[in-house]
Amino acid sequence: MSFSERMTPLELRASVGLASIFGLRMLGMFVILPVFAVYAESLPGVSHTLVGIALGAYGLTQAILQIPFGWLSDRIGRKPTIYAGLLLFAIGSFVAAAAQDIYLIIGGRVLQGSGAISAAVIAMTADLTREEHRTKAMALIGATIGLSFALSLILGPLLFHLIGVPGIFALTGILALSAMAVVFAVIPNPQHSYSSAGDAQSSRLLAVMRDGQLMRLNFGIFSLHAVLMALFIVVPFALRNAGLRVERHWLMYLPVMLSSFILLLPAIVFAERKAKLKQVFCAAVVLMLATEVLLPWLLGSLWEIFIALLAFFTAFNILEASLPSLISKFAPPGAKGTAIGVYSSIQFFGAFVGAVASGYLSQHYGTQAVFIFGVVLIGVWLIPAFTMKVPVAAETKIYPIPAMDKRRASGLSQRLASVPGVQEALVIAAEGVAYVKVDSSVFDEQNVIRLIAGEA
Repeated sequence: MSFSERMTPLELRASVGLASIFGLRMLGMFVILPVFAVYAESLPGVSHTLVGIALGAYGLTQAILQIPFGWLSDRIGRKPTIYAGLLLFAIGSFVAAAAQDIYLIIGGRVLQGSGAISAAVIAMTADLTREEHRTKAMALIGATIGLSFALSLILGPLLFHLIGVPGIFALTGILALSAMAVVFAVIPNPQHSYSSAGDAQSSRLLAVMRDGQLMRLNFGIFSLHAVLMALFIVVPFALRNAGLRVERHWLMYLPVMLSSFILLLPAIVFAERKAKLKQVFCAAVVLMLATEVLLPWLLGSLWEIFIALLAFFTAFNILEASLPSLISKFAPPGAKGTAIGVYSSIQFFGAFVGAVASGYLSQHYGTQAVFIFGVVLIGVWLIPAFTMKVPVAAETKIYPIPAMDKRRASGLSQRLASVPGVQEALVIAAEGVAYVKVDSSVFDEQNVIRLIAGEA
C-alpha cells in the first residue's frame, strides 16, 4: 500500500484543528493553577483541603468519564460527543465564575471535568489521519498541550490582576464555546476511518490493564501529575512570602518555562538519536526525586525558588514528552486507543489525588508533608522506571489484504506474528488491512507480502 510522504490538506487541517481544540480546553483547565490557592483564601469557610479538592475535582470526573466518552463517540459519532463535552466544560466554567463560595466552585470544577473529550478527540485524529502521519498529528497535539500549560502559568497571574479568578473561569467558558465553533467550522467530517476498529474493542481493556510495561508507564503519569498539582498548593504562597505579588508571578514562571524547554530539546534529541530513551527517562525521574527532596529547603528566596522550579519543570517536561511516546511503543497495534484511554484516565486521577492529598497534608501537617508525599511517590516510581524494558526501535506497517472472514483473519494474524522481525500483528477483515508492528533492524518485508499473497 503506497502513501503520500506528506499529509494531505485534509489531514493537516484536521490535525491543526483538533490540536487547537485540545489547546483551548487545556488552557482553560490550567490557567487557574498558579493563582487559585491564593485567591481561595478570600472565600468564606475555605481550608487547604477544600482548595485541593477544588483544584483536583475536574481530574476525578475526567478520570471516570474518559473511557465512557470514548465509547460514546464510537456509538453516536465523534463530533456530537465533542460538542457535548465542550458544552459541559463551558457550563461548569460559568458555574465556577458565578460562585460565591468554595463549594459551588467545586461543583463547577466537577462539571468542567465531566466534559471528558480527550479520548474522543484522539480517536477522531486517528479517523482523519493515515497511520504513517498519525505520530505527527499526535505530536502536534502533545506540543499544543505543553504550550497551553506553559502559557497558563504566564497568563494566569496577569489575568488574575486584570479580571480576577471569576473572570478567568468565565474566560475558560468562552474558550470552550470557541472550541465548539472550531469543531463546526474547521474539523472535516470523516468520510471513512483510517483507525483500527480494534482500538474500540472493550475486550482489549483487560489486556492493557495487565500489561506490565504499560502499568509502569501509567503509574509514572499518575505520580507525575500528582506531584505537579501538589506543587501549586505550595509554590504560590512561597512566591508571595518571598516578596513577589501574585499578579507578578508570571515573572518567575516565564523564565522557568523558557529555560526548561531549552534544556528539554537536547535531552529528547539525544534520547532519540542515540537510542538512549530509557537512560534519559530514568535520569529525569532521578532529577524529579532530587527536586522533591530539596524543594522544602529552596523556598526561602526568589533565586532559590527559580532554581527549584527550573529543575522540577526540566524533569517534568522530559517525562511528559517521553511517556506518550513510550505508551505508543509498548501498546499492541490493536489496542493503542484503549491504552491511550487508560493512560489519560490515570493521568487525570493522579491530578485529583495529588491536589486533594496535598491540600489535606498542607492543612493538617504543614508544607513539608506535601513534599514528603512527593518524595514517596517519585521514590516508588524509580523501581518500575529502572526495571522498564528498553523499547525496541519499531514501526507499524499497514498492508491491504484480500476479502476474508474473521476465522481466516485470525489465522493470518497468527502466521504474520510468527514471521522473524514481527513483534505483533493484527488483521482486520472488515477494513481489509493488516497492521504489523516490526523491528526494522531484522524485518524482511517479503515474508509478510508472500503470506498475504497466499490468502488471495
